[in-house]
Amino acid sequence: MIEKNIQNFLLQEAKTRFLRYVQIDTTSADNSGNHPSTPGQLNLAKGLYNELAELGLEKLFLDETGYVYAVLPASLGVTCPAVTFCSHLDTSPSESGAAVKPQIHENYAGGVITFPDDPQLTLSPQESPELKKYIGGNIITASGKTLLGADDKAGIAEIMAALAALKQYPHLSHPELRIVFTPDEEVGDGTSGIDLSRLGKVGYTVDGGDIGELEDECFNALRVNLVFHGSTVHAGYAKNRLVNACAIAARFVAALPEYETPEHTEIREGFYHLFGIKGDENSAELAMILRDFEAEKNQSRLEYLKQTIHLFELRYRGLKVDLTVIDQYQNMKATLDLHPEVTQLAAEAIEAAGLTVNKKAIRGGTDGARLTFMGLPTPNLFTGGLLYHSRKEWIPEIALQKAAETILHLCRLWAEKT
Repeated sequence: MIEKNIQNFLLQEAKTRFLRYVQIDTTSADNSGNHPSTPGQLNLAKGLYNELAELGLEKLFLDETGYVYAVLPASLGVTCPAVTFCSHLDTSPSESGAAVKPQIHENYAGGVITFPDDPQLTLSPQESPELKKYIGGNIITASGKTLLGADDKAGIAEIMAALAALKQYPHLSHPELRIVFTPDEEVGDGTSGIDLSRLGKVGYTVDGGDIGELEDECFNALRVNLVFHGSTVHAGYAKNRLVNACAIAARFVAALPEYETPEHTEIREGFYHLFGIKGDENSAELAMILRDFEAEKNQSRLEYLKQTIHLFELRYRGLKVDLTVIDQYQNMKATLDLHPEVTQLAAEAIEAAGLTVNKKAIRGGTDGARLTFMGLPTPNLFTGGLLYHSRKEWIPEIALQKAAETILHLCRLWAEKT
């Protein structure tokens, strides 16, 4: 059990840092050609570099692409392997992250939450039942025009709060800690430039959802781009001549199984997700992702796309469709099962924080999935945030404390392995 004064310290540290971090616009941009993809990520990275220095961490390094590294030496006598904690700097481009105005809804009574900058926007227990668990506590949202940024600035704040506590209360035992904050996780580049030599032997991303969640399984992930090449001609004389790329692309989307889309799937069900469409009569482009916990099922979806492309090219004479496939990440469970202690200690740490462990599979991915396949076993810890990537994103204030508390317990458990 962590003393009450330390718990209060963690809450204030994590809350203060979180409210500051979310006001820095770090929205990432897909296909920007830059690393990091947006300059705001470097602004946050530089600030974190300075804060880590103030906390006395060593071997600080900030590279030109936005990766922040730091080391906290182990407590005296602790010789277990170094442990990495990781969170990402960027927020999703799905909603604006500019000029975020965090709102604290004190003593939440259980009803509908409204947003000052968009009176039509509401958040209720009907759409987010988890709210019922936090009646009487404080709820943090944005103001209605932006996402909040708990994904993953809550994770950063919780790691930083734990580091501040380790400095403030030196009796708290811990292994050598390797800290890394990564750019562009939301657009699939979170580990593309990471320096593994600066990380430990095991790791944890702090990038999960509701309090108590522990994730050791994730989607297999494919990114797919399709370019439809047509041929335009004056619409008045188009019969048997026009090959309308944008219209054909729309029909292609309609040919995908509607019941295998995100809005119709849950738990362990995979999907096709179209997230971008643009073009004209000459050329049209579809951007989508394929997701499933079973790699074979994802390959079946890819085969369906290829077969449908073939049929459309037969159906529309003169049409040519180019398909590009990128393997984004794989399900980390098989590898983590070879290192059961890493996940087991995380479960024990969550329980030590007075929480019930909710072990589940991520309907998404984290930097930890890629790190796991790069040789660093890295399950995912909760941050407490919910309804990520939306203007209704929220986090219970208590989660900021409990995630930081879990990190401290995890440090103690690893130190006891000495």
